[in-house]
Amino acid sequence: MKPHRGVLILVLGILGMIMCGILTGIPAWIMGKNDLKAIAAGEMDPAGQGLTKVGYILGIISVALTAITVVVFGVLAVIGAAGAMAK
Repeated sequence: MKPHRGVLILVLGILGMIMCGILTGIPAWIMGKNDLKAIAAGEMDPAGQGLTKVGYILGIISVALTAITVVVFGVLAVIGAAGAMAK
């Protein structure tokens, strides 16, 4: 049985929420999903399931927030450019 990586996934998820966005959010999301599958299949130590779930969820949230931020700034840039062209 492989050891769990719950602490690593949790740290990546937290870093994604705090400052790194998709740079650590995507790895937390992917690793968390894979590890949760392995835990469910009995291939990985289930002791880290809680940490892995939290890191996985934080990874998803950080990617979503980064995407929303990019869209909002894109819309604001278009509005600003349209306002500058109108003058």
